[in-house]
Amino acid sequence: MLSVLRVHLPSDIPIVGCELTPYVLLRRPDKTVTTDDVPETAPLDSHFLRYKWYRVQSDKKVAVCSVHPSEQATLQCLGCVKAKIPVAKSYHCTPKCFSDAWQHHRVLHDRAASAVNENGNEEEELFGRFNNSGSGSINTSLSASASSASLTNGSATLYPAAITQRSGGETWFEVGRSKTYTPTADDIGYVLKFECAVVDAETKLTIGHSSTLLTSRVIPAPSPCPRRLINVDGMGHLDADGRTTASGTFTVLSYNILSDAYASNDLYNYCPSWALSWPYRRQNLLREIVGYRADIICLQEVQSDHYEDFFSPELDKHGYYGLYKRKTNEVYNGNISTIDGCATFFRRDRFSHVKKYEVEFNKAAQSLTDAVIPTTQKKTALNRLVKDNVALIVVLEAKVNNQPVDNPGKRQLLCVANTHVNVHQDLKDVKLWQVHTLLKGLEKIAASADIPMLVCGDFNSVPGSAPHALLAMGKVDPSHPDLAVDPLNILRPHSKLVHQLPLVSAYSSFARTVGLGFEQHKRRLDNATNEPLFTNVTRDFIGSLDYIFYTADSLVVESLLELLDEESLRKDTALPSPEWSSDHIALLAEFRCCKNRSRR
Repeated sequence: MLSVLRVHLPSDIPIVGCELTPYVLLRRPDKTVTTDDVPETAPLDSHFLRYKWYRVQSDKKVAVCSVHPSEQATLQCLGCVKAKIPVAKSYHCTPKCFSDAWQHHRVLHDRAASAVNENGNEEEELFGRFNNSGSGSINTSLSASASSASLTNGSATLYPAAITQRSGGETWFEVGRSKTYTPTADDIGYVLKFECAVVDAETKLTIGHSSTLLTSRVIPAPSPCPRRLINVDGMGHLDADGRTTASGTFTVLSYNILSDAYASNDLYNYCPSWALSWPYRRQNLLREIVGYRADIICLQEVQSDHYEDFFSPELDKHGYYGLYKRKTNEVYNGNISTIDGCATFFRRDRFSHVKKYEVEFNKAAQSLTDAVIPTTQKKTALNRLVKDNVALIVVLEAKVNNQPVDNPGKRQLLCVANTHVNVHQDLKDVKLWQVHTLLKGLEKIAASADIPMLVCGDFNSVPGSAPHALLAMGKVDPSHPDLAVDPLNILRPHSKLVHQLPLVSAYSSFARTVGLGFEQHKRRLDNATNEPLFTNVTRDFIGSLDYIFYTADSLVVESLLELLDEESLRKDTALPSPEWSSDHIALLAEFRCCKNRSRR
């Protein structure tokens, strides 16, 4: 007969909005052991499995700490209550916790006060364009999402909670009837109970004892400090030199989201295991990405199965169309689903897809080796050059009022390159060669059409490195120390390390701003290169690896997503963390098109 041997949860802490799917080990009638489901629609030997979820409520609800969400709160910030800040952000587990978090916490008070003084709209100022309280606290948006989640927790209709037992001040409310349950805002602070029973398909009666488990208390999804768009173009609809611009602006997001295949507990042992789990991170990443409301989204380290099963369908619901280029080899165990790649999404109401180019650096390496490497060195050369990296280049056409432009002479095209140059730091020649290869390909596109260009991605190159110099300056100084590493002579002559695209880093625009209001943003830039001090933060490394470059003869930066500082990340915190679900930081820039000038 069908029997349940064991049930357990892969994550130790349940979080609002993150699916809970217990591991259920079964013994089939033929004595084999399996984890396959046996639903009522497909019984096995006249038996099936029935699942139920309960919320275990006591007479006293438990508040959880906003800084350490796995800890029970013992004090509350009354300033938050008075300022109408979401109540979940006001709780702390100890006085030391509140004291340590004050520099970060006071930002919420300052913004709430500023919002009331300026426009009376607290919520817009508090959460800005990144509208992610994400905490499951008492607010309208989360109440709505809670109702929505209840509809999908194993019931076709929203049924009233059933009281199944009351004992010692405890009440069990039935909240779900499927194997998977997604905790809602109503579950915060409560223990959940999962019940799995073998049921006779004919009598619908339970056979034997039910297998159960209790979770720890449900916690809200921790929310990061909100980031605002900062206007950096004080000239309105004119650029600094008086160029007339076309109507309309658009925003571009670039973000390395940290592939689950790389997010190991060994590598990121400072991040709680529940916050490092993919069910948690994917929901947190989606909230963040959608919250930025970008017109174009360039993501790196997107696993092929996560693109197909999650990001593509979820972003489709928000009006995005996606394109994907997978890397050319498997990660770790040869499982094809763990291959990551680059994904580019765009709003269907703002752009239409014109053309797609795929760059496979492995193919370019093979061509280079065939052309210039002696036969006796070809194997060694390929071992050094083949790194499976790719780039996805997409040509888009802007829409007006959700319609393509009928007049061919007024069509506004845009070329967006998205890449991840994942090369070890010791292989400086390979990294520079890949960036140069990508730029020469973009030059060919530029030669065929007068088209604005964006080059986005994780280049694994710090400001001032040879790849960064090539991107930002159009050339590499022959005396640059990175050029000393070139055992295959693929970078010679150095005079060929040039390109004609007038690329400028979007975030360097902060350095060109004037006024006291921009001083804090300038302090977050590297003085030598005007790039952000960091876009990647781990225990072993902190620095900038990610960039958004644009052709300055055809695009103007209108605004930028503010950079993070150490206070925003909270002291001594590396990434990923419960608040930020990647080890990289998202970059976002708003552009407007302008009349072209001659290329350099």
